[in-house]
Amino acid sequence: MEKKSIPIRIGISACVMGEKVRFDGQHKRDRYVMDVLGQYFSFIPVCPEVEVGMGVPRESVRLVGTPEDARMIAGKSGKDWTDKMKRFITKRLRQLEDYKMSGYILKKDSPSCGMERVKVYTDKGMPSKQGRGFWGGGLVDHFPLLPVEEEGRMNDHKLRENFIVRVFAYNRLLNLFDGRFSRNEVVEFHTAHKYLLMAHSPKHYKQLGQLAAAVKKFKPSEFRDRYSSLFMECLKTKASVKKNVNVLQHIMGYLKDHIGGAEKGDILDVIENYRGNLLPLVVPLTLINHYIKKYNIEYISNQHYISPHPKELMLRNHV
Repeated sequence: MEKKSIPIRIGISACVMGEKVRFDGQHKRDRYVMDVLGQYFSFIPVCPEVEVGMGVPRESVRLVGTPEDARMIAGKSGKDWTDKMKRFITKRLRQLEDYKMSGYILKKDSPSCGMERVKVYTDKGMPSKQGRGFWGGGLVDHFPLLPVEEEGRMNDHKLRENFIVRVFAYNRLLNLFDGRFSRNEVVEFHTAHKYLLMAHSPKHYKQLGQLAAAVKKFKPSEFRDRYSSLFMECLKTKASVKKNVNVLQHIMGYLKDHIGGAEKGDILDVIENYRGNLLPLVVPLTLINHYIKKYNIEYISNQHYISPHPKELMLRNHV
């Protein structure tokens, strides 16, 4: 029986989604997240502070102590929410396991949802931006493979693309390992991700290839865990111009028997302009893809590197 695909479900800080759940009764709706990504993702909103019982509006809270041992304290009354919040987080994270999420978007700087660089105050009131929000830190620890990003960091197009590439890839990984899987399915999955993995980390790609070739030597659960961990670790490594150029040159090898010197020269010129930061990646990819389709080179057309996410997101359009 054919597997039913797992939809792309994304956990999200409820205020980023536009819900008026902040301490002052307002929201922090992110237009890009909701208007653009919302066309492709199904969101699961969570506001730890409201769900733990703080109410709206409410006293603001902050982290007090050290980054390694902070407590969550209300600013005016001094009420300590630490223990209640930790119990809530443990329970809520277990509930989220059922959603098979493909990613999570957190509110930056929040003492609850911040992923990193959250202010932690000493007992004397001196802040340092070295902490993690209670919910954000717990989330990352509980779901170590899950693509997680803060909404503010996605203003950087490189961080945005890396996050979205990982979301779509993790969803495909979830679908591969949802229930029973065969050696052929693993090999097919790995093959289709060859150039995407190479663009991020050739070292990881080689290790994943060795692992995929030895799939029958492992128990299914052990192989799933090993491959998934290495796969997501690979994609977390940033792709670079140098690695993309290497991949484009590899792909060109499949065109050598189909195109003449003039066409080859045109592609090489465009690749060099990309290498020199004169053109975005979408330009050489579009030109190469034209010939891939024209000559029906199936092996390359099936590569997720060619289309790791919907082209409408225009993530490869930046120089």
